[in-house]
Amino acid sequence: MRATLIWTALAAAIIAPVAAAAFSPQLQWRDGIYIASGFAGVVGMALLLVQPLLAAGDLPLSQSDARRVHRVTGTLLLGAVLLHVAGLWITSPPDVVDALTFTSPTPFSVWGVIAMWGVFATALLAAWRRRLPLRPMTWRRVHVVLGLVIAAGTVTHALLIEGTMEVVTKWLLAGFVLVATLRVVWRAGRFRDFARRSG
Repeated sequence: MRATLIWTALAAAIIAPVAAAAFSPQLQWRDGIYIASGFAGVVGMALLLVQPLLAAGDLPLSQSDARRVHRVTGTLLLGAVLLHVAGLWITSPPDVVDALTFTSPTPFSVWGVIAMWGVFATALLAAWRRRLPLRPMTWRRVHVVLGLVIAAGTVTHALLIEGTMEVVTKWLLAGFVLVATLRVVWRAGRFRDFARRSG
């Protein structure tokens, strides 16, 4: 019963904002690339809720399964970001250039780019984990910090945009993402303190 409730709550938290965005009046007269790009961003934000829950072991999965799903979800998140940016580039290259060079007049662009680079850095960190001269604790610390940067940047980016996402479900998802991410940060800090005392 507990597992069913957890999966049901997670599915509702993810599906609700995506479904609400699908009925947004702002989708009228938009072309397919713009719509696909926007939904890639919505899906990416939804995946950000799954990642910290997997990392913290909050989902009813074994540790090995949680790690495997965490890697798969991270790959999907990277793909969603790439699709989001590629779609925006196709529809409006100057806006993307302004965003990447931090010269855009829209504040939400800055936060989106920060989150994007955080995703790219995390992907590289994960891909080169065995080759980097980092201790496991250091690697985990960097990974957690990057996760916080991604979550904070994405949430700020989404909340500043008056786009296809419905307001209530967007704020709820944003809150869930931040709470789940901060919980991982807090637990990582507690583990570090425990390790320091034990050493």
